[in-house]
Amino acid sequence: MNIISAVNLALSVFFIYATFVSLLRWDNWWVRIFDFPRIQIGVLLLAAITSSFLIYDYTEYWHYLITGALVISLLYQIRKVYKYTFFAPKQVKTYKGDESDNSFSLIVSNVYQPNHNVGLLLELAKKYKPDMILVLEANKWWEDQLKVIEDDYPYSIRKPQENLYGMLLFSKLKLEEEKINYLFMEDIPSFEARVRLNETDRFKLYCLHPRPPFPTESDTSTNRDAELLLVGKEVQKHDEPVLIAGDFNDVAWSNTTRLFQKVSELLDPRIGRGFYNTFHAGYPLLRWSLDHVFHSDHFQLIKLRRLKNIGSDHFPIYAKFQYCPAQEDLHEVETADAEEMAQADEKIAEGHEEVK
Repeated sequence: MNIISAVNLALSVFFIYATFVSLLRWDNWWVRIFDFPRIQIGVLLLAAITSSFLIYDYTEYWHYLITGALVISLLYQIRKVYKYTFFAPKQVKTYKGDESDNSFSLIVSNVYQPNHNVGLLLELAKKYKPDMILVLEANKWWEDQLKVIEDDYPYSIRKPQENLYGMLLFSKLKLEEEKINYLFMEDIPSFEARVRLNETDRFKLYCLHPRPPFPTESDTSTNRDAELLLVGKEVQKHDEPVLIAGDFNDVAWSNTTRLFQKVSELLDPRIGRGFYNTFHAGYPLLRWSLDHVFHSDHFQLIKLRRLKNIGSDHFPIYAKFQYCPAQEDLHEVETADAEEMAQADEKIAEGHEEVK
């Protein structure tokens, strides 16, 4: 075996490992980290398949073995992300009518706490005029700088912190029954409120930013997974309009987020429209979707857009919806079976146990 064949073999084995290690249900960060770069791994698998055809003469059985494993790995990666391409059917219907007082919009922006380009976020607020702005990684400096929008956004929930998990919600729509929750970690807040669309219509809003599985943050994804699934189960108990927004520190196609979506019976407007990768803003070749807006079938989508960089490591995301409760049956809602509900309960229990 020459050096070129050896290098190709080593890389191929790593790409195959990176594909199938994510099948494990282990919460360790070094397993869950491979949920994120499926697009990038898919591209590298395609390159490895091409190089295998060029390098190997297929006189050895392992030439076929490696190439076959690479092809299977590529097909698996495509299967995982296919829903989030424009080739797939749209899960959320596009609203076709005239906008009314039942429409609303929001911007979700992880501003990256050390970033001080507040003017760029204010420019987006002025341009898009969202009804709500959710600011993540907000500390006291960000709260002070955003006081200039208080006249336009008279309602708010605020929990600025210095640990990269502060959160601010500004709203033109009246907020009722506001709560700041600490679901698993005493320093990781989440928001809960009812939003009044008009005199008669309201919807429940949850804002989340759980801790990611990464060596500098958490050795496992246990608390992140448990927080998402706990909120998902809470949503599923009540038959009311719901919207959940935030930086999930998880990709749309991961097993956890897909389980969350089934347990909560919420819809993902990305499905059938594109990846809308929001992280990392500074590295074009290393991007995936971390910032999300999920909602119940009471809403249809007017617009979904990834906005320009504001100096953060995340792009902001903008979404506009129409409240259409009479047309909720137009959507196909995915539901969790008994085994998946049991899996969610197990994850939540593990989260409580880890906190203890």
